[in-house]
Amino acid sequence: MEKLMELVQDVVVLWSKYYPMYLSGIKNTIILAVVATVIGCGIGLVCGILNTIPYSKNASAPKRFVLKLVRAVVRVYVEVFRGTPMVLQAVFIYYGLPYFTDGQVSFSGNSGIWLASIIVVSINTGAYMAESVRGGIISIDPGQTEGAMAIGMTHVQTMTSVILPQAIRNIIPQIGNNFIINIKDTSVMFIISFTEFFAAHRYIVGVNNMYFPSAAIEMVGYLTMTLIASFALRLVEKLMDGSDSYQLVQEDPLVMTAGTYSHPDRGTPFDERSKEGRERTRQGLKHGRTRGER
Repeated sequence: MEKLMELVQDVVVLWSKYYPMYLSGIKNTIILAVVATVIGCGIGLVCGILNTIPYSKNASAPKRFVLKLVRAVVRVYVEVFRGTPMVLQAVFIYYGLPYFTDGQVSFSGNSGIWLASIIVVSINTGAYMAESVRGGIISIDPGQTEGAMAIGMTHVQTMTSVILPQAIRNIIPQIGNNFIINIKDTSVMFIISFTEFFAAHRYIVGVNNMYFPSAAIEMVGYLTMTLIASFALRLVEKLMDGSDSYQLVQEDPLVMTAGTYSHPDRGTPFDERSKEGRERTRQGLKHGRTRGER
């Protein structure tokens, strides 16, 4: 208990002295995670759609060649950036591009560091999202695509109006998962001098050598950010699901016109049932009936 109180005192001392630096690191972490997740989702959406464009053996040779080439490029991109650590990707992009271009492409200054960090986290997120989008698209019942084609919709119309709205809802949890991962994984951007939350911790520890109290602040800060992100994403999912309180439609103008609908109160022009029978029907619709009573 004594050690716990000592830790709390050290944390209070650190926070009161360095809170502007901690808050600045938190702000940079959130901005980088949000921007990179949005861009990465765009990259993943494009790659996932390109990976699921259908073609048959009867398609022209150029079309088959182009689609196979596109899928090969997407596959290489996904495997490379999913199979290597983000810290090495940051090193290769921040230091490798100037090296291979003899300084023609470089990331100088604070704006250059921001740009490199956004590029690294975005393309890493895009590699993971590409497979999530592909899985979301192929999870939709093929009958919906066939139905859309049957009424004359093109592949683009089918994708944008029928498939993608459902697929995006299915992959919302994965988008949230990647966002939370990005909040934590931005900590490796200190390797290219990006001043995020973990970089602030490293600087403060270097000044006062109080490693564990500063790490406790880091732990609480990252946990708070991820919990808030989880709550916000659950709220987005709930809003996308819509209201779960609804009533079945009891009157359809089309079938009323055809004379085949029996309104619980009025019946139809061809209905000769008694008023009591109509009342039983109305009560059945209101309270529900078992299969045996129908």
